[in-house]
Amino acid sequence: MTDRAVAKSLKVVVLTLEYLSVLVLHGPNLNLLGQREPGIYGSLSLAEINRLLEEEGKKLQAKVSCLQSNHEGVLVDAIHGALGQHEGILINAGAYTHTSVALRDAIAAVNLPTVEVHLSNIYRREEFRHNSYIAPVAIGQISGFGVQSYLLGLQALVDHLRNKT
Repeated sequence: MTDRAVAKSLKVVVLTLEYLSVLVLHGPNLNLLGQREPGIYGSLSLAEINRLLEEEGKKLQAKVSCLQSNHEGVLVDAIHGALGQHEGILINAGAYTHTSVALRDAIAAVNLPTVEVHLSNIYRREEFRHNSYIAPVAIGQISGFGVQSYLLGLQALVDHLRNKT
């Protein structure tokens, strides 16, 4: 059999993973990371965290788009805008985690898989931080591991997106 005949008789299957698109949202005061209470939130800036997320996204074949806002409505609009643009959302809503029914409802409305992350362990902090309006509409929550919370959250979200049935 010639090489050409062999090539024609074999079906070659090439597995290539499609790039996913993930929206990363950072809530109020996270623009001050690196300066604000480094003992709680760490010494990395938000720009450094975004860079690490983008690098991790490349490894996972996921495009990461990051947005930070101190304004609840901007975050709600970004969640609405994610529909049809992104396959999933990674969110650290900051203080809005504990107060925003609007963010909770926006996440529920778009019905995109969402992972909630926090740099600090919100359950080891003040009592008011123990309640999350987002957790009930998220596929998971990771907190207390500093910047690793974001990276683990991204990995878990991408894994979920690739393996959902």
